Amino acid sequence: MTNTDDLKGRAKEAVGDLTDDDDMKREGKIDRATGSVKDKVDDVKDKVKDALD
Repeated sequence: MTNTDDLKGRAKEAVGDLTDDDDMKREGKIDRATGSVKDKVDDVKDKVKDALD
């Protein structure tokens, strides 16, 4: 599932590539990783919720 953190990260990485800005590329990777972690946490929450129901 694509979320806003992933999209924001991809955009920052693209801008960093175009402008040769390593800091922007790094920020983009961090944003994408944050989105991935949020997705995994949501998946775990859903599984726990299903198990309790």
